[in-house]
Amino acid sequence: MKRTEIRDIIRDSVAYVGSGRRLRVDGWARTVRDSKNVAFMEINDGSCFQSLQAVLSRDSLPNYDEVAKTASGSSVSVEGEIVESQGGRQPFELRALGVTVITACPPQYPMQKKRHTLEFLRGMPHLRPRTNTFAAAFRVRSLLAYEIHRFFHNRGFVLVHTPIITTSDSEGAGELFRVTILDPARPPLADGGSSGVGAGAGAVAVDFSQDFFGREASLTVSGQLEAEAFALAFGKVYTFGPTFRAENSNTARHAAEFWMVEPEIAFADLSDDMDLAEDLLRYLIRQLLEQAQPELEFFNLRVDSGLIARLEGIERAEFARITYTEAIELLLGSGAKFEREPSWGMDLQTEHERFLTEKLLKKPVFVTDYPKQIKAFYMRQNDDGKTVAAMDLLVPDIGELIGGSQREEREGPLRSRMGELGMDVSAYEWYFELRRFGGAPHAGFGLGFERTVMYLTGISNIRDVLPFPRTAGQAK
Repeated sequence: MKRTEIRDIIRDSVAYVGSGRRLRVDGWARTVRDSKNVAFMEINDGSCFQSLQAVLSRDSLPNYDEVAKTASGSSVSVEGEIVESQGGRQPFELRALGVTVITACPPQYPMQKKRHTLEFLRGMPHLRPRTNTFAAAFRVRSLLAYEIHRFFHNRGFVLVHTPIITTSDSEGAGELFRVTILDPARPPLADGGSSGVGAGAGAVAVDFSQDFFGREASLTVSGQLEAEAFALAFGKVYTFGPTFRAENSNTARHAAEFWMVEPEIAFADLSDDMDLAEDLLRYLIRQLLEQAQPELEFFNLRVDSGLIARLEGIERAEFARITYTEAIELLLGSGAKFEREPSWGMDLQTEHERFLTEKLLKKPVFVTDYPKQIKAFYMRQNDDGKTVAAMDLLVPDIGELIGGSQREEREGPLRSRMGELGMDVSAYEWYFELRRFGGAPHAGFGLGFERTVMYLTGISNIRDVLPFPRTAGQAK
């Protein structure tokens, strides 16, 4: 008999309930409750968030005593009929006519009955998807990833797979994971010598011309620069891939490996950039509300009681747009006390961002035209000489969700800015050629995928929305 998935039973329950059709469900026993002659087994097969209750009767099952003692986590195959439920917890259930225990879980299985903390479950990333919280989180993650691709595809964007190994740092952060085949104990030195461990380490530069790529290379922090090259050929492109940051941070919002969504649009300015970002966020929320109701209801019950109301509010809200200077003035004029007092020229802190969105404006807000000294080299300089055409989308409860800018399309100001920052401009000659050979105004932004999943589920730690999180000191 061919297997029937639980999601198909739920979607077409009218055709199954009371039909007398015999079917087979394969999955894992979440719980088993034995009442001597009748047992209730909750089965989840991974096809959807919901589980299916199977009713096991001693009268119908010769191996009742065996299956009634089935441990949580065991894989099972159950044949039976879908009937109306006699209880009030579910509309229908599977009346079991045959049960096979495929692999019985031993008592050492750590997920049996006991409710564990999220922190405890981080120590077993291979097993935690079997819990309701992580099953819901990773289903939402999957849905959001699919809908991001659909959003851009339906708008004529071309997907670009930008390199994971790069020789340029688009953020200028310097917190890079180096990629090398050189012997760390005896790397070749620029003066032609070699060095053992501790032999003047740091005094002489390593000769990376002898490395695999012939120059220093690292894991990418962004696919933006390469996406710009394709935007100036295709008009509208996006990247969606892993990025890496060697930031020794142990906060709930930082990871060493994370995913970024980065669209780039040619013949566009900062206003066009904000329009696209707003459309994307509204679209994702709308799709989640329509397609992930069981998961959102679970999160609303167990994780964040205001989640659904917040998402519905943002989907309807009119997004505000203010300049960085106006934001500083609003914060200073509010009379509120902050851990770090706001002042013009500083990078807005999370407490400032949340105060703007939650207390002052009470809705999502784009903050634009930041001081150039706190922003990246590629952002277009405004006429005032002090600010750049940058934007951050701030949302309630989290702060910054999206960061973007109009890119500097003028070669002269771009060279000058990179010189001010002490960057090696020789490594970016190809980037200058994009301006020189048919350059055009263009803009783009970066959406942190994990932060988006966190925001749309209410989960507060980035480690809990990454399937196998990589953070400082942790790569299990």
